Amino acid sequence: MAAPQPELRLRRQARVIFLQGVRAADPFQAVLRNFRVEGESLIAGRRRYSLAKVRDVYVVGAGKASALMAAAVERVLGGRIRGGLINVKYGHTAALRRIELNECGHPVPDSNGLAGARRIMQIVRQAGEHDLVICLISGGASALMPAPAPPITLEEKQQVTRLLLASGATIHEINAVRKHLSEIKGGQLARLAFPARVLALLLSDVVGDRLDVIGSGPTAPDPSTFADALAVLDRYGLRERVPASVRERLERGAAGQIPETPKAGDPAFERTLNLVVGSNRSAVDTAAAAARRFGLRPLVLSTTIEGETREVARVHAAIAREILTSGRPVRPPACLISGGETTVTLRGKGLGGRNQEFVLAAAIELAGLPRVVVLSGGTDGTDGPTDAAGAIADGATVARAERIGLDARKMLDANDSYHFFEPLGDLLKTGPTNTNVMDLRLVLVGKGD
Repeated sequence: MAAPQPELRLRRQARVIFLQGVRAADPFQAVLRNFRVEGESLIAGRRRYSLAKVRDVYVVGAGKASALMAAAVERVLGGRIRGGLINVKYGHTAALRRIELNECGHPVPDSNGLAGARRIMQIVRQAGEHDLVICLISGGASALMPAPAPPITLEEKQQVTRLLLASGATIHEINAVRKHLSEIKGGQLARLAFPARVLALLLSDVVGDRLDVIGSGPTAPDPSTFADALAVLDRYGLRERVPASVRERLERGAAGQIPETPKAGDPAFERTLNLVVGSNRSAVDTAAAAARRFGLRPLVLSTTIEGETREVARVHAAIAREILTSGRPVRPPACLISGGETTVTLRGKGLGGRNQEFVLAAAIELAGLPRVVVLSGGTDGTDGPTDAAGAIADGATVARAERIGLDARKMLDANDSYHFFEPLGDLLKTGPTNTNVMDLRLVLVGKGD
């Protein structure tokens, strides 16, 4: 069952490269690199705030990495913080003194998330003109801060989320719908906090680091409209499948009967600063440096890869084949690196996530090839509804699976990558990393004898 010796070495290297990339996205350090106090001034990026003119500081937000972000804010501001609340995924916690953590559900929102979102809305509403609201947003914030607009219920919002996740819709499309079913997303948190100043520190988990997409942009102008949200439902054949209250709200909004989310030029944004403190690029750059230390030639394909997971896997596998046969576009030993976030269109009823599915699809394409290892993992330590961050495979993986009765293609068709890799011992399990900057994919190609 063991992999051949060259592949074992590449597997060890791949795990180290992945973990070093994840550490580079540490949210605590990301905040401290961009947020500090000098004398009576609070410096955030290039913006300077006079603390003498700030009455109270409130800290709110949501996300898988937001607990450690909150710990960094406490390190910097200490007793200046009046209070606050952060919604985090179950288990993604940190020791805090002044900011309360509220654990709740992800990727499907739950009642704890709803209760926390309502308290966050209360906190920002009480902030006045001389107060500062610090909003911490990281990956997962969209699901972790649910505030469905009445009469939509949490259960109906959950149903819409499940339908969108299973449809193959992109994160941009999903968020366009979420914003228009919410009282807090799409710039509405900034509007609730006005006239207080708002400083949003963002750890980006979206392609292109778009402010309006990170966490569904609670403090950023929203370029999407009710009509855009309806178009997403139509594109994936969901308009008649979503709850009636959802369909009616979007249709009324598209007809101009419900106010739009705040757009650029809204007065609230004149007192709001959105600052990206970390992103997928930092993880990818660090992974490239780690590959070099192993003597591998790194080739960064992109940090903005989207699309159907299986198709992306085939492209990565094709490049690995080209490296083996021709030494193009980089000579082995090499390490292909990519970031971003792909999507999975569910066709079966198996268990897995986009990273495990990527590795399974790549393993099928690479079956029989020597000296190739592929690893893909979520930087947050979770992949879909599983306890794994992703998986790892090599050219012998499909054959190893056949010897114990596993059919790689059938399990891929069933979206059952978790149960393919589990008996092989090839699931990548890190536990919660308390960060989230999308995914990190590696394909290592060793040098021939």
